[in-house]
Parts: sequence; C-alpha cells; structure tokens
Amino acid sequence: MKAASYGRAPAGTQPNYLYPQYVSTCKRSPKQPLILLPHTLSELTGPVFGHSEIGENDNDLTHQHSGEAQGERIIVSGRVLDEEGRAIPGALVEVWQTNAAGRYRHRVDQHGAPLDPNFTGCGRVLTDREGRYRFVTIKPGAYPWQNHPNAWRPAHIHFSLFGAGLLSRLVTQMYFPGDPLLPFDPVFNSVPDENARNRLISDFDWDTTMPSHALGYRFDIILRGRQATPVEVSP
Repeated sequence: MKAASYGRAPAGTQPNYLYPQYVSTCKRSPKQPLILLPHTLSELTGPVFGHSEIGENDNDLTHQHSGEAQGERIIVSGRVLDEEGRAIPGALVEVWQTNAAGRYRHRVDQHGAPLDPNFTGCGRVLTDREGRYRFVTIKPGAYPWQNHPNAWRPAHIHFSLFGAGLLSRLVTQMYFPGDPLLPFDPVFNSVPDENARNRLISDFDWDTTMPSHALGYRFDIILRGRQATPVEVSP
C-alpha cells in the first residue's frame, strides 16, 4: 500500500495537484517538480498495527457515547483489493465525517449547524482475511465551504488506509449515489476521467441493509492499476 504505486495509474484517473476550481490547491500544490526520496529503514520496518489497537465500538460511530447518535443510520462496507482483485487483509481503515447536520466536531469548523454530543464522527477497523471492512454510522450532511459563491460540499465520508507501516497512508472520499451537489463540487470533479471519478460514488447495497434499522452502502477500494480508486493529493 505505497502511495508511489499510484504514479503508474492511467492518465486522468487521479486528481491533479493543481486544480484551480478547488481554490486551496493554488496555494498548496508544488511549484517545482517532485523529488523522489528513497525509503529508509524506518519506513520499511515501521510500526505495525495490531488487533489490540482497535476498540470494541470503533467501527460503530452511532454507539461511542452514552446516548445514540442522531440522524439516518447507514451501514458502509466493502473490500480493500489490489489491482488483481486480491484481498488486502489487516489494513487499518479509518473514517471521519460530519454529523447529520453537516458539521465536523472540530474547533475550526464554525458552520452554524448544531453539534451532536453523541457523535464524534471518527471510526476505524481492520480488514479481515477477505479484505472486508464494515462501519455503522450516520449519513453525513452537506455543508458550506466558501470555495466559491454558494459553495456546498456533497455528503461524503473521508477514508484513510494504512498498510503495515505508518508512512504508507492513502486518503480518499466516498460519496453517495444521486447527490445533486456532485456536478458542482470541485473536489469530486478534480478527477478528470469520468469512470475513475464515479468510482468514488458508493453503491446502494440491499444485501447489507438491515430491516427497520439502516440502509447499506458498498464502497470497494482498489489500491493500484487501471481500476484504482482515486486518492487525494492532500487529506
């Protein structure tokens, strides 16, 4: 799970460092060609995450506090795979998101939407032998982000994947099918290739939908190759 593997993805399937419609990339995109640094021993033999690091409710964002989180419950699950469709077991999958009102539980988020005292918006889980992960959470809300006039981010969940070492982190975002804000979102549209861009949209999953409890969404993450899931140039 090395970020360098994404350099071999077909042209247009990954977001550009500089995408002027996504205004903050104008300041944070590199002005000079990137320099490839060889891996050091610490990167190759870094800390390995173990099962003891994962708490009992780390993958259930609705039951991490004394009360139940407010909003529409959903189940997000899928598989982490390589370019040949082989499972990636033992990968640490982390998520973070807004609450149902579209607000992050973070001091820099000054959106006027209410906070939910029973929803932190963060979770993590290790993939199993088949590369599967599963989260129970609340469907996030859209929020304004001041990138351009009347700018709203579509509902989305951030994903972070770690390999065996701390420095092999990949970050992406998952969107929801039928969201009317997707055509207007510069982050989503920073991926030039339409097929690759649409791989960021989850599928409604009837098989994981729980009767009278929660709708299911499937989001598989492919790490390399022609069908690779686009990753962010910056988290």
